[in-house]
Amino acid sequence: MAEIFTHVVNVMLPVLLCVLVGYGLAVAKAPFDQKMLGSLVSYVGYPALILFHLAKQHIQLDTFLTVLAAAAGSIVIGAVLGFFVLKLLRISVKAYLSPMMLSNVGNIGLPVATLAFGPEGAAVAIGFVIVVLVAIFTIGIALPMGRPDFSTLARQPVIYAAFGSIALMASGWKIPGPIDQSLEILAGLAIPIMLLTLGFSLATLKLGGLTRAVLLSVIHIAMSAFTAFVLTWVLNLDGKIESVVIVLCFMPPSVATYLAISQYQQEEAPGVAGFIFVSTILTLVTLPVVLTYWTTG
Repeated sequence: MAEIFTHVVNVMLPVLLCVLVGYGLAVAKAPFDQKMLGSLVSYVGYPALILFHLAKQHIQLDTFLTVLAAAAGSIVIGAVLGFFVLKLLRISVKAYLSPMMLSNVGNIGLPVATLAFGPEGAAVAIGFVIVVLVAIFTIGIALPMGRPDFSTLARQPVIYAAFGSIALMASGWKIPGPIDQSLEILAGLAIPIMLLTLGFSLATLKLGGLTRAVLLSVIHIAMSAFTAFVLTWVLNLDGKIESVVIVLCFMPPSVATYLAISQYQQEEAPGVAGFIFVSTILTLVTLPVVLTYWTTG
């Protein structure tokens, strides 16, 4: 048990410290261009990360396609359960459904999966990231705005990096050494910037409705457990891959969903911000428990 506890601490503490640095930058009112850094991750960090990990075949193509199905399944389960919960509680579906169903697999899931399970864990997390990003730029915008934004999705390099990686995995071709080394350097941008941005974003959210936030956060954890159970029961995955999928199911709501809500559902934005903030804090409790008692990787 002591060895497991040490492993969990070694996984969670670096992530927490990086998030706290970003939070501290916001508190200190240090210059921090979220738009520029977000573009850097979207247009450089994510595509390089995807090509570097998937093209090196840290995961087999058939397994990766199963991971994509698992990610899509987690969104569908979250959408169905979230819709009924919000209707039952008489809470705005337009404002709250996207954070209920779209988890923060990029800012938190990817670093945790990489630290806990190595390159194979990163490859699985990348599959989830690809599917969630597609959902954010479609469903995540369509719900609060009333229509999807396919033009924004079409401009995301991550989509083309994913198709390129799948082609490389299927063909067995290797990226030339100098390009591969360049991708490794550029891929190193993504995780630290995402963690700093997450901390900065949490510090600048305008919170509201904390009682509702706590209730929805607890429900979200229960939904995550149900989703993890269903996916691991339905899908035939080996131990480590299954463990990564379980961990990713327990991610808090995506901060990225707040952007569209703050723009198109302004009256609900503080409550959604509170939900995202409380869920993220509770992740510090749930993830160590999941890593210790549920995963086997």
